[in-house]
Amino acid sequence: MKLIFLGPPGAGKGTLAVQAKDLLGIPHISTGVIFRDAIAAKSPLGLEVKAIIDAGKLVEDETTIALVKERLAQADAQKGYILDGFPRTIAQAEALETVSTVDKVVNFDIPDSGVIERLSGRRVCRKCGYNFHTVFNKPKKEGTCDFCGGEIYVREDDKPSAVAKRLDVYRAQTQPLIDFYRKKGLLVDIDASHLVDETIVSFRKALGI
Repeated sequence: MKLIFLGPPGAGKGTLAVQAKDLLGIPHISTGVIFRDAIAAKSPLGLEVKAIIDAGKLVEDETTIALVKERLAQADAQKGYILDGFPRTIAQAEALETVSTVDKVVNFDIPDSGVIERLSGRRVCRKCGYNFHTVFNKPKKEGTCDFCGGEIYVREDDKPSAVAKRLDVYRAQTQPLIDFYRKKGLLVDIDASHLVDETIVSFRKALGI
């Protein structure tokens, strides 16, 4: 099964993708990991991406598409995949159509208020990077990581005002994609405002798994 996952920050998309890839036996492919792997491999495209990122610029569509095409050609993606973070634009979506036929585009939807509640409650360990939450996953000792004893802090981009801005950008960028895939009859909307286990049940039901 060839899937694209859409969803705002805080929708739990990454956690859901991990469960879905194990359930379906297909790789979870995110553009962030593709970039890091290409840079680590020092491939020609990887060196190009590194230069772009080092210059503080965004990786343009042409390079991103080339890297995704290269990744989808690998053996583990022949039976299917979950694409996460790609496509981000209509141009990328149209380019993907020349490379692979997508079965479904899963839109994990959650109200902005739910995203703000989830992300503004997130706390991160400065030392090991483990994520806690003031409601869903509290540390045993306030301000201290259960695992390494490091300090727990609030990331700047998790503060409510920053989350609201991130959501504005996401909605503006993604709405055209949602419309694009809905018109093609490929879009499946999943309510992601519930706990992960409930969302996975909805996901399985919607895709007939």
